Amino acid sequence: MWDDFDNDDFDEDDINDFRRRRDEIENHPLKQKAKDIFGLTKALVGSLDEARKELYGGLMLESAVLLSSKFAGAHPVDDYIIKMENAVIMKVHAKSLHSLTYQLAMEGTHAEDHLQLLRDAIDEFRGLFKAWIKGFDDSERYDDGWGLFLD
Repeated sequence: MWDDFDNDDFDEDDINDFRRRRDEIENHPLKQKAKDIFGLTKALVGSLDEARKELYGGLMLESAVLLSSKFAGAHPVDDYIIKMENAVIMKVHAKSLHSLTYQLAMEGTHAEDHLQLLRDAIDEFRGLFKAWIKGFDDSERYDDGWGLFLD
């Protein structure tokens, strides 16, 4: 199987292109803010009691990590539909995470200041997100058979 792999077509330019694209994603302000949100979320979840950690922890960490991974999956592609699908998932998870901060506040699990740090980071993420999606080119649409985001 591996004998069939022709790596003669993969050269130094390809490696440099891969690194440039990786660095572009990693250094993008939206990706950086998503990492900040994950760090804040991880700290909050780590300070929850066992019952709340079990109830909310997985949801919060999943939402936080998806912000970064869905951005990485959407940013380098040209296909508008793929970008929009990932953007919607990012929006839903950012809103869910934001809402859970209010649930935790109602239960009195954290100082309001700690929860507000995460809310502020999500608000900053929203501003960066809105600027990012304005750059989507809606002429690059490839019908995937699901009918979303088509005229």
